[in-house]
Amino acid sequence: MKSIGLFCAASDEIDSCYVNAAREFGEFLGRRGMTLVYGGAAAGLMEVVAKAVKESGGRVVGVVPQILIKRNRVSSLLDDRIVTENLSDRKDAILANCDIPVALPGGIGTLDELFHVMAAATIGYHHKRVVLYNVNGFWNNLLSMLSAYKQMGFVRGDIDKYLIVADSLDELDRILQATND
Repeated sequence: MKSIGLFCAASDEIDSCYVNAAREFGEFLGRRGMTLVYGGAAAGLMEVVAKAVKESGGRVVGVVPQILIKRNRVSSLLDDRIVTENLSDRKDAILANCDIPVALPGGIGTLDELFHVMAAATIGYHHKRVVLYNVNGFWNNLLSMLSAYKQMGFVRGDIDKYLIVADSLDELDRILQATND
């Protein structure tokens, strides 16, 4: 495994526990010489992870929609830039250029990315599972909701085919190693 797609918060107004976890995740990727493929914004957890990857020896690829360029919100840390027309194209480009996507805590944009990837997998566009990095139980409410939807018949099949949860960096490491085998 060489490249990790990242979905996460672009907000700077979040608890430091999530910032610290994002930094540790970036250092983890960088030490392994991996490539980060992410939204390319110069804000929030996105910038924290990108900086840690770069400082730890990894490579950073930003998939940047035109609107971020126009608003001058693109990270200066990028080794490569893939420019997209819009956010929908960005999601597809991140997915196409990574071996596995990982979702750290995030808001509406992260949920959109997560569900986009899962929905595409359910109908066979790809066979990648999203790894939810469940820092401080951040994703627990979403996981409960998905379980309830499954019980009511709104989620068909085995959700584990599309989604896997890591509650710690060690667990995330094991998942990535197993996925690489």
